[in-house]
Amino acid sequence: MPDTADSRELSELPLEELVACHECDLLLRRPHLVDGERAECPRCGYELFSYRHQVVTRSLALVIAALLLYVPANFLPIMQLNLLGQTTHDTVWTGVLALYESGMGEVAVLVFLCSMGIPLLKLLCQLCVLLSIRWDIGRSYGLLIYRIYQHMREWGMLEVYLMSTLVAIVKLVDLADVSLGIGLACFVGLLLAQIWLEVTMSPHQIWEALSGEREDGLARD
Repeated sequence: MPDTADSRELSELPLEELVACHECDLLLRRPHLVDGERAECPRCGYELFSYRHQVVTRSLALVIAALLLYVPANFLPIMQLNLLGQTTHDTVWTGVLALYESGMGEVAVLVFLCSMGIPLLKLLCQLCVLLSIRWDIGRSYGLLIYRIYQHMREWGMLEVYLMSTLVAIVKLVDLADVSLGIGLACFVGLLLAQIWLEVTMSPHQIWEALSGEREDGLARD
């Protein structure tokens, strides 16, 4: 814990030069990192942030891959169900339609937003932010879009939808002939791409690039 002199010195620094640990709330001077370095809290050891290499290039590749997987993941069959001589091909979209047609409109809207609408909006927001940094245009709009993206992060629940789908498949195996479709593989790929993107797209580097606090070739990596 910093002593009185250190606390007085920190209080005299501008806010942009300070960072607080998310675990123990220790106030620290913001370190200036280079590629591959990471900053840890000296009190609890929590990783404050790390400076990753080629953030924009790698994130753009993942965003494009996720967008390419989005359509087949939601509109190609996740599973084929054969029950009493009747065969159905179930997709995420047909699941939403089935809920709506059965009179559960509110549930259908919620499933659509969490499994299709918001994940797509998140990807489009990330694409706009990354292109804003890459092409060095519209940084102010990029800041606004990135703030919107931060508010939507908790609403995209692809992993919950995937788990519910897997549970349904396990329960249906004993009742009918179930075959897995290519849509399920695309859906898993989309989920993995989004998780990898969350890890790769370092928030503090994105904020710094959008605000112009630090370039260090980030827009050109």
